Amino acid sequence: MPAGTGAVSMHGNRFRRNFLTALLLAPATAWLVVFLVLPFIAIAVFSVGERAPEGGYQAAFTLAQYANLPARATAFWNTMVLAPVGALACLLVAYPVAYYLALQAPQRWRLILLALVVIPFWTSLLMRTYAWMYILGGRGIPALLAFAGIEDVRLINTPGAVLLGIVYGYLPLMILPIYVSLERLDRRLLEASADLGARPLSTFLGVTLKLSLPGVMTGFSLVMILLLGEYLIPTLLGGGKVFFIGNALVDLFLQSRNWPFGSAIAITLVLVSVVVLIVANRISNRVAGARRVDLI
Repeated sequence: MPAGTGAVSMHGNRFRRNFLTALLLAPATAWLVVFLVLPFIAIAVFSVGERAPEGGYQAAFTLAQYANLPARATAFWNTMVLAPVGALACLLVAYPVAYYLALQAPQRWRLILLALVVIPFWTSLLMRTYAWMYILGGRGIPALLAFAGIEDVRLINTPGAVLLGIVYGYLPLMILPIYVSLERLDRRLLEASADLGARPLSTFLGVTLKLSLPGVMTGFSLVMILLLGEYLIPTLLGGGKVFFIGNALVDLFLQSRNWPFGSAIAITLVLVSVVVLIVANRISNRVAGARRVDLI
């Protein structure tokens, strides 16, 4: 067989493998291009345009919409404060639950307990939030407090009500990634730490928490990104007094019909989400030595 025949055959096999791979990836690539890349390009084009006299978009090239971002400073401020605080509150509640499910719960009950964590997702977030409106409203907890002699307590239409709704609505998304990290934890490391004389708190901080940090950062970044675009919870539990960026986008696109300004805010929101992912990835790499943060 000539010397060049093997090289030609290897090149042909490599070409066929690459072609087959490209063919398999083509449907997913086309889906992403049509439903992700093209809409993002359209929003980017809108963001440098102008509002038409009758509303909508008018072709232009200006950065005036980005310069006008401070006009929605309140929505940005509420989102940048309540979103990380809400994600942190979810984390503080979720970690003990995930720890118990992964390391303490009996094996025969674990699947049932995990199902109970996921069951709230089977009900519409709208219905669950309406339930909290009744609980926090005048006929709910405030009425019970008034019966006990504590009057003039307002829970609804406050930042606290929004945070409560955030924790309730997004808690499963925080529990599951942390549970996966803890469930994969090598129990022998915990035993070795105890055999070496480490106290339970030292074992938790040095072994359990550190090795579960990729799951923590996954859950935190996932909840944080979703909260950046949250609309329903601030609308219902905030009563128009606690605005998020999502509320500003709905107002600009559907009511004010200022598409360029709304697009500029949307592009800014995407950039903030990217920053959140980068920061979460770097923290996970530095502290836990993980290569990446996977969003589940």
